Amino acid sequence: MKRFALSTIAATMSATLAFAAGHGMTPAVEAADQDVSGGTVTASSVIAPENGWLVVHRTDASMKPGPVVGYAALKKGENSDVSAILQEGVASGDMLMLMIHAEDGGMATGVFEYTLGAKEDGPIKPDGNLVMTTITAQ
Repeated sequence: MKRFALSTIAATMSATLAFAAGHGMTPAVEAADQDVSGGTVTASSVIAPENGWLVVHRTDASMKPGPVVGYAALKKGENSDVSAILQEGVASGDMLMLMIHAEDGGMATGVFEYTLGAKEDGPIKPDGNLVMTTITAQ
C-alpha cells in the first residue's frame, strides 16, 4: 500500500481543480499585437463552447466590430495558434477585433456565412457579451 503525504494529496487536488477550472469551457480569445505582413492574424488560444469561427473584424477606438477581414474554423473546446487568412490588406497600426462566432443559422454547415449585422454564423454572446479581444497590427 502506497502512502502519500497529506501535502502531496492536497497539491494534487489543487492542480486537478485548477486544470478543471481552466477547462470549464468559459469562452475566451487570447491574442497579442502582431505582424500581419504575411497575410494572417493568429490567436494564441481560443476556447469555443461549440464548433464555430474565429472572426477578424476591423475596429477602431470606438471598439465596435466593423467589416470582416478574415476568419478561421474552430472546434469545440481548446484551440491553440488559430490563424486566419486576411482577405484584404491590413496596415500597420490598424486595430483588429478577434471574435468567436457560432456555426448556427446558416444554409450550410462548415461554410462561413456571416455578413455584418446578419444572424447567420453570428457572434456568440454569453450573458449578453461578445467574446473577443483586440490587437493592433504591427
